[in-house]
Amino acid sequence: MAVIAVGGFQHETNTFAPSKADYHAFEEGGGWPGVQLGDALAAAVEGANIPAAGALAALRALGHRTAGLAWAAASPSAHVTREAYERIAGEIVGRLAAAGPVDGVYLDLHGAMVAEHLDDGEGELLARVRRVVGERVPVVASLDLHANVTRAMVERADGLVAYRTYPHVDMAETGARAARLLDAMLRAGRAPARSCATLDYLTGIPSQCTFMAPAKDLYASLAALEAKHGVTLSFTPGFPMADFPECGMAVFGYGDDAAQVEAATRALAGEVADAEPDFALELFAPDEAVRRAIQRGEAGRPVVLADTQDNPGAGGNGDTTGLLRALLHHRAQGAVLGLLIDPAAARRAHEVGTGGTARFSLGEISGVPGTIPLTGEFRVERLGDGHFTCTGPMFRGFRMHLGPMALLASREAPGVRVVLASVKCQAADQEMFRHVGVEPRAERIVAVKSSVHFRADFEPIAKEVLVVKAPGPALADPAEFRWTRLRKGVRLRPLGPAFAG
Repeated sequence: MAVIAVGGFQHETNTFAPSKADYHAFEEGGGWPGVQLGDALAAAVEGANIPAAGALAALRALGHRTAGLAWAAASPSAHVTREAYERIAGEIVGRLAAAGPVDGVYLDLHGAMVAEHLDDGEGELLARVRRVVGERVPVVASLDLHANVTRAMVERADGLVAYRTYPHVDMAETGARAARLLDAMLRAGRAPARSCATLDYLTGIPSQCTFMAPAKDLYASLAALEAKHGVTLSFTPGFPMADFPECGMAVFGYGDDAAQVEAATRALAGEVADAEPDFALELFAPDEAVRRAIQRGEAGRPVVLADTQDNPGAGGNGDTTGLLRALLHHRAQGAVLGLLIDPAAARRAHEVGTGGTARFSLGEISGVPGTIPLTGEFRVERLGDGHFTCTGPMFRGFRMHLGPMALLASREAPGVRVVLASVKCQAADQEMFRHVGVEPRAERIVAVKSSVHFRADFEPIAKEVLVVKAPGPALADPAEFRWTRLRKGVRLRPLGPAFAG
């Protein structure tokens, strides 16, 4: 039996987004459990599709004892504030030091965290952990598929293991794989050989979906190369919204035989390079998408519209109204949009009460240039307290606390409804709609503020999925961001212009 310290710190940083993540954002969690300290983290994540839950279960099944440090996650946004980073990192490192000698460390990280004072939040945290435990204690971390893997992360961890699915239905399984890698290091008594290769182009997150080519084929190849060479292999397409030099794609691997690790890593990196032209994805303007959805959608087989550029899972605040305006303008029938994150409107709906009608001013809180709140008369059809448990493939077991929620129905465009929530969270689970009485399968059009995660639960019921380019801060085309610090020569989209510095 070994003693394994377990902690986690998850944030995906869009440096172009309008709002930063302060400590309260981590307390709130945005659909994830709030800040957890000590052994409380085990109970908080148990049964959920969360990496730490998978790691804890695997470590215990392998006969190890775990010591909880601290765990925290917040919805993607702009930078993590200095105060929040230092407070949470301080809890992890301080509790690790206080725990006394441990045999190993597992960390549940994202891999794309940028703080106000640090480009590489994970690299710095790993360095601080390493200073506590020394060079001989193995340190392993699980990472999000969207990690921007840095040199410091590779150098300071003995092993990194990333998700292989987007939507991330394998988060808990990734934690378990990381735990098994850590166990193998303990049994071998040494760290494995490692190799890492970076790519020189960015791709928008909607095209990284593993339900379709080229990502689907690349991850199939990853598994085949892993088996052929006897290594642990990962591919991270990256989070192309973080303006710092090491933003981008990476392939990395671990194993006993350095030559095999290098061969597998280089082979997969070559395939990713060759797939560059295939990462292009068709995007629809709001009016075009709504017109098509009206023609094709039917009850029982809705057309699903992804409002990708206001995705709370990529730094948007879930409060823009471009796609909602198009639904209202075209008087779409059997249409619902969610989640629109507007605490003031949700409170007003609760004041008006079920069945009441009032004039609402909706959304546009974060101030996306050129936008104003949407005003109109709506009937309050249903209210909810925001407390429910998700059931879909990705968020299964997540206990949501989204504050006051409401379902509003437009009086000016009958047939269009909108689901309001008070806490930022992307619409990636059907229970978010069912909580206020909407059965997504029964609608003709379902519009979701999400880029890809929604596909796990909504694509099986969809007649068609359209990715919509409505105004928002999480741009679907990385070349449209105003980059200033990216490394010179990186292509800003597949086969696109290179960053000139």
